[in-house]
Amino acid sequence: QKSSVQTIGEEQIQNPYTELLVLKGHQDIVRFLVQIDDCRFASAGDDGIIFLWNAQTGEKLYELHGHTHKITAIAPFSSSDGTEEKTDLIITASADRTVIVWDCTSGRQVQKVSCFHSTVKCLTVLQRLNVWLSGGSDLCVWNRKLDLLCKTSHLTDAGISALVELPKNCVAAAVGKELIIFRLSASNNGSEGWNVLEVKRLVDHQDNISSLVSVNDLTFVTGSHIGELIVWDALDWTKQASECNFWDSSVHPDVQPEIKLSQSPNETSVQHLTSDEECVFVAVGKGIYVYNLQMKRVIACQRTAHDSSVLHIEKLPNRQLISCSEDGSVRIWELREKQQLPAEPVPTGFFNMWGFGRANKQANQAAKKMQENTPVYFLELVGDLIGHSSAVQMFLYFGELGLATCSADHLIILWKDGERESSLRSLALFKKLAQNGDLQLKL
Repeated sequence: QKSSVQTIGEEQIQNPYTELLVLKGHQDIVRFLVQIDDCRFASAGDDGIIFLWNAQTGEKLYELHGHTHKITAIAPFSSSDGTEEKTDLIITASADRTVIVWDCTSGRQVQKVSCFHSTVKCLTVLQRLNVWLSGGSDLCVWNRKLDLLCKTSHLTDAGISALVELPKNCVAAAVGKELIIFRLSASNNGSEGWNVLEVKRLVDHQDNISSLVSVNDLTFVTGSHIGELIVWDALDWTKQASECNFWDSSVHPDVQPEIKLSQSPNETSVQHLTSDEECVFVAVGKGIYVYNLQMKRVIACQRTAHDSSVLHIEKLPNRQLISCSEDGSVRIWELREKQQLPAEPVPTGFFNMWGFGRANKQANQAAKKMQENTPVYFLELVGDLIGHSSAVQMFLYFGELGLATCSADHLIILWKDGERESSLRSLALFKKLAQNGDLQLKL
């Protein structure tokens, strides 16, 4: 059976990533990468070890041991309180039912908590309130010294699978098919006490919620295992729009329909969401879709972007997207506008004589105007990064420093702009030679 996935040849003129550094250290699937600052990041996965790396050189900075089972969540937490300097911390949660806070500068364990009744599946830092949340069978609120400020009563056996911060000290938690809105408030009596209150349950999804993303202070978006996308108002939590026809060929008549008796869940599941305020970029099954929030519709898609499920998707600053998949590939796409065909001319003759022509002409102009105001885009494959031998779990984009990917093959790859790296090496060599020349002159 021939794959319907778009391919690109050897000549990848628009793909800058021609040089790669392979970072070894992990002994199992690497599932998480998290950025600490402009040139440092942490990696973690099923071996329970956290590594800190330099994104510029690929140097291993620290190897953090403290968990006995796989890592289930990781979050950066830069903090400062007037009295001390800014400290870069990371928080990790593990299937061993512990959470550890690490200092990224020293590589030391700052604090460890092991009072959880179940595995913590997600961590969210609320920078404004200088607290962080852990989600599992309960929602817990902590300060950065790891003091438990408050927690909810046991939710369900499913527990919280994802969290997203909302305005007015609220958070949305995905618990199975439900979205629960919680509000945090500090105690009025001046004590350290906090309260977390459930304020609303949203039950619009037909299946378990698999992904959440905050677009801006007014909007957030959720996606489910059966391919539903819901756009929500972040202030009053009402449903603004929804989309569930990602795999329906009638929505995209220019795409060849695939004959299938039924859709298997992983082919329709929303694996990951990201946004640039104007659009939401959605990884659905093997495909990637661009949903415009103003138009409330899909404006571009690549139904079979990869041979297997797309696990992670990010928008780059220059109208480009990067996606990675279970098939071990990492692909770069460019969002381009399609050339519009001119509107059909108005027929003259019999209808025109009786005055119907004008109405027809007006309708035609209205259609033409609508067509002009509704640009249609397409995603063009401009780069294919082949380096991993197994599922690529996620990636981090470091701008000029390149791209870091992590995989089930236990490896991390730093993808570099070959031309830039070459000129930097030449520059360094030139400086070194110039310094040596100065020394000789002095002698």
